[in-house]
Order: sequence, then C-alpha cells, then structure tokens
Amino acid sequence: APPECPFCGEAAGRELEEHVRARHGHLLGAPGTGNGEQLYECPMCSLTCTNIQILQEHVDLHLEEHNFSEGTDLELAQQLQTEEDERQRSEEKREREEFEKLQRQYGLDNSGGFKQQFLKNMEREVDRGRMQPFEYHKRKADMMESLASGIDDGRTKTSGVIEALCKYYQNENKDVKRVWLSVGVDHFHSSLGDRGWGCGYRNFQMLLSSLLQNSSYNDCLRDTTLIPSIPKIQSMIEDAWREGFDPHGASHFNNRLHGSKAWIGACEIYSLLTSLRIKCQIIDFHKPTGPMGTHPRLFEWILHYYSTDSEGGAKVVCTSKPPIYLQHQGHSRTVVGIEEKKNKSLCLLLFDPGCSSQQMQKLLKQNSDGTGLKLLRKFVGSLKEKQYQIVAVDGVLSLEEKAARCRASQVLTSEKIP
Repeated sequence: APPECPFCGEAAGRELEEHVRARHGHLLGAPGTGNGEQLYECPMCSLTCTNIQILQEHVDLHLEEHNFSEGTDLELAQQLQTEEDERQRSEEKREREEFEKLQRQYGLDNSGGFKQQFLKNMEREVDRGRMQPFEYHKRKADMMESLASGIDDGRTKTSGVIEALCKYYQNENKDVKRVWLSVGVDHFHSSLGDRGWGCGYRNFQMLLSSLLQNSSYNDCLRDTTLIPSIPKIQSMIEDAWREGFDPHGASHFNNRLHGSKAWIGACEIYSLLTSLRIKCQIIDFHKPTGPMGTHPRLFEWILHYYSTDSEGGAKVVCTSKPPIYLQHQGHSRTVVGIEEKKNKSLCLLLFDPGCSSQQMQKLLKQNSDGTGLKLLRKFVGSLKEKQYQIVAVDGVLSLEEKAARCRASQVLTSEKIP
C-alpha cells in the first residue's frame, strides 16, 4: 500500500512531503526560523521537524516507500524476463520446426533415399490393390538389379519426341515462323522412387541422353555409355566433390547425396558435367526483365543459343545443340527448343519430369492441330518465377581447362544477366 501520513494516517503516496507541509505544517519547524527550538532535518528530503519521534516515523515512511518501489520494480523485471524467456523459447522452437521442415522438403532428414521410397511406395500400391504381389516382387528385383549395375531401368523413358516434333513443324502452317530443336533428347519422368524430389536428376538424364547421341562428347563419356540411375548420379556428384568441385555446395549436403532424397540444382549439374570434361556455364537470370514479373531476356538468350550456328532460312532447324537445364525455386525442367511466331513472340519447348510417359507418348502421334504441344509450350507470360538459372553445354574441356574450372568452382559464381 502507498505510505500513510504519520499525523493523520491518510494515504499520501509519493506526495507525502507536500501533504505533510500543507496539512500539518504547524507541527513542523521551518528551517532557519531562529525561535530557539531544536530542529530535526530529514536525511532523505528537505523536511524539518521539531519532534524527533515524528522525524523517525517520517523517515520510516520514506523507507517503506522505497522498499515498495524496489519490490514493484523487481516484480516487473521478473515478469519481463519471464516473457522474454518464453518468447525466446517460442522463437527457437519455430526455427527448429522450420529447419526440420526444410530438411524434409529437401531430402536431408535421413529418411532414406531412392530404394527406401521405391519399396515403401510399392508396398502402399499393393495395400491399396493397385499392384499385384507378383508385380511387386518383379519390380523389386528389377530395381535391385538397376541399383547394382548403376544403370537406369528405362521404365520412365520416352524416345522419339524430338523427331516427331520435327515432322510436325514441317507441316505446320499456322503461326510458327521458325523453330529450333535440340539434337535428339529422351524424356524421363519421376518414378515411385524419386517422386517429389528427383526432377534435377531426371533432367540430367535428359541432357545426358542427348550428349550420348553427339559424337563430339564420345571421349568425355566413354565411361558413361548408358543412362545412369539416380543413386548412381548421386555417387557421380559425390565423386566430383571429392575432386574438389564446389566445396561450398558439397558442405551444404554434408558431402553426401547417396542414400538421401536431397534435391539438386544448377550448381550440382555444373559440377558433375565439368568433372566429366563437358564445357558448360551457369547463367543466372536473377530478376525479372519484363512487365508483370516476366523474363524476356531469358527467352532472348535461349534463342541466341539455338540460332547462333544455324544457316539459311529453313523453317525447322534441327540443331546440334544439346538441351538446356532450366532451374527455378522448387523445380527444374529441360529446354529442348524454341519457337519464333509470325508475330515475333517467342515460345520455349520444355520437357518436364512431372509429365508421365502416357502423356509424352501422345506427342509421338501428334495431331495436325498441335493440341498435344500444350504440354511443352511455355510463352513469356508463363514463366514468372522470381529467378531462373540455366546450365548450357557448349563443347569439351581439356584436362588443363577442367583443372582450372575445378579451382574456380571453389568460389563458384554464376554469370548474372543484368
């Protein structure tokens, strides 16, 4: 309770001194009155009393008020500290949960890799009656054989789409002025073992399928004559890290991909290709360059990539260019060509690992109206992610050039398009 007046007992609070002077001044002696009375001055304020007992009570009230104030401040400080501790614990919990969520999202939570997910998903298919037990055992045996050999089983592969596109464009007379296509590319889609995280690996398989059809890369790929499985690709990236490529990126994965569901991106594709002596570059389109968050500079760069070596004015140009790895936050795809419309607009042709074999098979029997191409076509207004990266292949590296790029990758940066 607030201090009480020693004369009347009324609560006076912090205005005690003013209260005593106003209401009980006749009991106090004024300083310097000179009337011969003994004056007693309060050591805590300027008040003087003519009675030592009154002064004692007055000083006691000062002390009570001080102790009350100290107690209140201590209680407030303890309450604030408790609230701060709770806030900090809540923030630490939120950060831990967010980190664990990111670990799960990017396959870094030690929950197993391709093999574990494949078996788990097949068991789920059997439980739901969508797969017979004999098929489960056969596919398990095929998967184990694929893991042992390091060769993809080809179950998700669709071949011949580029050739079908070439024939279609030869007869297309509506709105396409010119089209450039990559050298043959097989499409690979995600399977039961890599659904949700394997797009980067599948796009590498698409790119590699094209390089294997180009004799210029025979020497680089003499040890990789068949398409590797996803676990094998993970081991190949780890081999590139052991050679010294991209140590910063390797540390992000704790130098380990095999046996995990870790997502990979442009830097891992660059490191792997360069370790195979395949000359490539990362181009970073780090911000939109057109209205409504679009990236026209990306489309212009890809057009230049395909059209640089083309000669003459043929409508359909089947180039010798490999496809382009295209990355954005959360997903990646493969650029296999580009259209230039009669109105000068551009349209990319993309292979998406998310498209099934059944969908891609329809492109092999392309209708004259080209409706199936909706799977592949992406106009400028369709690509509106904040940032895109591409990995473009352009030749072969000598051993010296490979070593130089390995050293440079230790501070790996991509070229940014302003």
